[in-house]
Amino acid sequence: MSSSSSPTHVTRPLDALAAGIVVILCLSWGFNQVAVKLALPDIPPFTQALIRSAVATALIAGWCKLRGIPMLSRDGTLMAGLAAGLCFGLEFVFIFQGLVYTTASRAVLFIYLAPFFVVLGTRIFLPADRFSKYQWLGLALSFAGMLLAFGLPTPAIDPRQMLGDVMMVAAALSWASSTLVIKAKLTRISSEKVILYQLVVSIPMLGACALVAGEHITHMPSALALGALAYQTLWVVCITFVIWFGLVARYSANRLSAFTFLTPLFGVAAGHLVLGEPLTPAFGAAVALVAGGLVLVNRAR
Repeated sequence: MSSSSSPTHVTRPLDALAAGIVVILCLSWGFNQVAVKLALPDIPPFTQALIRSAVATALIAGWCKLRGIPMLSRDGTLMAGLAAGLCFGLEFVFIFQGLVYTTASRAVLFIYLAPFFVVLGTRIFLPADRFSKYQWLGLALSFAGMLLAFGLPTPAIDPRQMLGDVMMVAAALSWASSTLVIKAKLTRISSEKVILYQLVVSIPMLGACALVAGEHITHMPSALALGALAYQTLWVVCITFVIWFGLVARYSANRLSAFTFLTPLFGVAAGHLVLGEPLTPAFGAAVALVAGGLVLVNRAR
């Protein structure tokens, strides 16, 4: 998927097809959270991320060679691509390390500050994509749905927990920054090249983190763990990430980012279906709030 840098792509709202695709992507990413958990007993977290980045790089590069998609041409995107890759790698470093110190529910809420950072960032880098007051209200409603689903975080008492919370906010900033860099500088190239920039830069970062953390695989991973890792690599990275970056090139970054509020809700539902984790009575109301907020966010100006 490639795109021109037409100004209409900056603020373009999602049509029905695009919205449906994003919902499927968020559903896939929600199940990705479960896949990571399923593989953890056999494959440590940084090692999982390293393997999926390395294997996905080889597969996507092979696909590009097969399809004749130029990867090494001088198109003036190197510095922006490296910046996007740095943000991509930092996002996962902060998430995996932050989870050592803070709880998963707190992590979700702080990570999903990212759509707010995207909206604020567009005021500087993509001023044509500014939100109206109704769209801000929609964003707030969606985040309120997140609070209802996961609970309002109490003040951190343990300094280590506070450090973990800060790392999650840093992950949100990194995620938002990569989105903004891609939208502002990388819409002229194929989405395959966009993801390759990010994967290639992230590999040494994740490898270094796995080494510092002392991670190692002590035994042959189970078929379940290998299947979960294959899901992350083949479907999530090689397919859904490529599709996502193609959508970022074509549609409003603000509106797309708001849809990611669906991901943790799908993750909760997947945890319930696959792992037997309980659902709270407020979950249905949370879904309704997020959905209502997305309607406001994507309404015509």
